[in-house]
Amino acid sequence: CVKIKTLISIIIFLAIKRRMSGNSVCPLLDIVPRRGLADEKFKIIVKNLSPGQPVTLHSLIHSEDNDFWEAFGHYVSDAKGTVKVAEMESLGGSFEGVEPMGLLWSMKPVPGSRPGLRFRKKDVHNPVAVRISVYAGHISNGFKEKPALAYTITERWYIAPGVSRVDVKNNGIRGTLFLPPGPGPFPGILDLWGGGGGLVEYRSALLASHGYATLVLEYFFNKDKEETSGEDLGNKYFEAAFTFLKEHPQVASDRVALLGLSFGTSVALGMAAYSTVICPACLVCISGSHIHPVKDSLSDVFSKMGKNIHKTRYDENNYIIWRDLLLPIPTDPDQKVDVGKIKCPLLMVVGEDDQNWPSAESAEDMGKMMENAGNRHLLTLLSYPGTGHLIEPPYSPHVRSSNFMIAQEKKKVIVLWGGETKLHSYAQEDSWQKILKFLKQHLYHGSDATPKL
Repeated sequence: CVKIKTLISIIIFLAIKRRMSGNSVCPLLDIVPRRGLADEKFKIIVKNLSPGQPVTLHSLIHSEDNDFWEAFGHYVSDAKGTVKVAEMESLGGSFEGVEPMGLLWSMKPVPGSRPGLRFRKKDVHNPVAVRISVYAGHISNGFKEKPALAYTITERWYIAPGVSRVDVKNNGIRGTLFLPPGPGPFPGILDLWGGGGGLVEYRSALLASHGYATLVLEYFFNKDKEETSGEDLGNKYFEAAFTFLKEHPQVASDRVALLGLSFGTSVALGMAAYSTVICPACLVCISGSHIHPVKDSLSDVFSKMGKNIHKTRYDENNYIIWRDLLLPIPTDPDQKVDVGKIKCPLLMVVGEDDQNWPSAESAEDMGKMMENAGNRHLLTLLSYPGTGHLIEPPYSPHVRSSNFMIAQEKKKVIVLWGGETKLHSYAQEDSWQKILKFLKQHLYHGSDATPKL
């Protein structure tokens, strides 16, 4: 009898405690869709909170480099005890205001991380797993030590089901070809990254997930030798790559584009203006310039920059600013691509706070050159204030500065790329949607056969 009375007392106590807490059920955290492409928006909803309850939503990624990235926002639940991130304001944290994807684009390395980190996806066959958690109250640190009210995992993929990845080592070409599902033929894109070297696949995989056969080309470094020869920066290498893509049986030969980022822009512009082999249907150039000695090899761009190394500047953190190395814009026609010779539509994407390349000044000069040549109608310029050099696919964490290896000196430095997080993130989302629209307009005839997860 005593045991029964004790049990009843415990039950009554727990019931009173639960009622006093004002929350009779556990919070429910939901993400829709839970699994999607990296450029796809999601909705985060928290239910079963008390009305007017302050909570913190926290995101965490454990990167392939074994680093942790996080973001967080402070919210107050509505009269129904619900938080809808897509509709409600974050009152503080790593972002503020109504920002549906703020828990991704505002991510930074957790306090105490190694300096100079940059978030980059390496293995596209595995998703980026993002842990989203909800905590009681408005907190800004110590997430690891505090118990979460609820959490869930969302997967962000750069490759859609059915997209195939093919290693390419053909006629001296080194790269990776991503093919959409189906027999094709598909529009093609030759994807050219910048001076950091290596084989960077995630943008190409994402483009293939939108219906484009995309060849990402390696032309600085490879696994077999530390550095490629200067010959790899000649026209023949890029012409061979373009020809390989154009002649692939699953590629529409008359619908192949060039996409360049940073130094890749110099390559794309030069090839489009002067090559008799490369005849792109359109060009997309991001954060680059037309300035390089066109009568010499492309590798001489770095020689020119080396001669101007005295123009290097440093910010208050001693991070390197290289944008002045190509300034002022030369008047000598031999020192810049004659963009008046370009005969296909060109989309230029530039950040007005680019601290690495003079992309805004270059775009302005290119516009004048094309105006004088009568082909200005081919140029579409997207210029974004508060935006730096590293304009990535949408919702990627903004990286204002990061490590960079100077190959010639075998020296690691921290380079300032520029950009303000919120403005830069807006530019990434807006430019990506306009890039996809531009590519579809000039390459994709008929219905949009974009694969879905």
